[in-house]
Amino acid sequence: MKKLLVSVVDDDQFFRESMCRLIRSLGYMADIFPSAADFLASPRLAETGCLITDVHMPAMTGYELHRRLVDAGQAIPTILVTGFPNELERARALNDGVVCYLRKPVDEEHLTQCVRDAFNSAGSEDS
Repeated sequence: MKKLLVSVVDDDQFFRESMCRLIRSLGYMADIFPSAADFLASPRLAETGCLITDVHMPAMTGYELHRRLVDAGQAIPTILVTGFPNELERARALNDGVVCYLRKPVDEEHLTQCVRDAFNSAGSEDS
């Protein structure tokens, strides 16, 4: 079965809520988490087909969250977002399998394409 849940992990409540509305308007289910730890402890982890997470968060960054999932064998197609883009960080993340690395405020069309790419990369084929 296809997992069409997008989980948004960001310590910024306004960003989480606006992202949730946008994802739902695209026809996906969305759930939001204020931290990587909350997401990792959530039963929604196994249902998540796409992860959108902020790069710069206290305790665990979005990139660290991505690495932790990959290392645990639970890789989820991940979109990193940041208000402080950094070319070196972007290159490292994309090299490491992150689907997209986006600057905040996020361009809706670009995000929409990234979410589609994330679900396509998850190997969910339509027959």
